[in-house]
Amino acid sequence: MERLLRFLQEAKVFYLATVEGDQPRVRPMGFIMPHGVRLYFCTNTTKPMYQQMRANPKIELCALNGNTQFLRAAGTVVFETDRSLKAKALEAAPQLRQMYQADDNIFILFSFASASVTISDLAGAKEEFAL
Repeated sequence: MERLLRFLQEAKVFYLATVEGDQPRVRPMGFIMPHGVRLYFCTNTTKPMYQQMRANPKIELCALNGNTQFLRAAGTVVFETDRSLKAKALEAAPQLRQMYQADDNIFILFSFASASVTISDLAGAKEEFAL
């Protein structure tokens, strides 16, 4: 988990892919929060991304850091609605408070239930691990 967290923090922006029917959907993301043994991401339950993950919980993340390394993490998601964890996320990213509250039914966190992660570079070096 620590290796994935460091890479995503270094990249600052990463891309999350979902599936809608037979069409992939990709969007930029930036929020990540470690807690316990999981890394949490967030979304809004009214967005297509949430609906796509509910219909098919398989996702993939992709990121590129400044060192010409790229990361791919593929797995399945689980959703978290715990109020105290949502409050912690809002503290970690105060800009989210403009849109969400810990008690609302719109703000939702998610994490990988399990994932395979590959970090590669342009020279062909590869590091693989599982979450």
